[in-house]
Amino acid sequence: QVQLVESGGGLVQPGGSLRLSCAASGFTLDDYAIGWFRQAPGKQREGVSCISSSGGSTYYADSVKGRFTISRDNDKNTVYLQMNSLKPEDTADYYCALPLGPCAYRGLGPTAEYGSSGQGTQVIVSS
Repeated sequence: QVQLVESGGGLVQPGGSLRLSCAASGFTLDDYAIGWFRQAPGKQREGVSCISSSGGSTYYADSVKGRFTISRDNDKNTVYLQMNSLKPEDTADYYCALPLGPCAYRGLGPTAEYGSSGQGTQVIVSS
């Protein structure tokens, strides 16, 4: 059974950090690019980061560039999103999923297209 499980969210103060994890099961993650998107209440879904199958190429939305870092451990079938210098506008539910095309074209921004995700993990940035 193909499954993605996100974890690591929580409440953090502005300027703080969180590390999200996405554990994949039921398939070999290293065959695929994978990314993170977020959904905030009343806002459009946004692809925030994407990583190639090898991990050699990473992509970031302008809104998170320089603050977020995506990585993957194919031996653990897990993808991570390190989020630093968090801002209140980063508050959202975060999901990982396989992009429906190359990261550069389907992985970022409001036009990102992703397949089925896990249940998501909530990130709240607030003082």
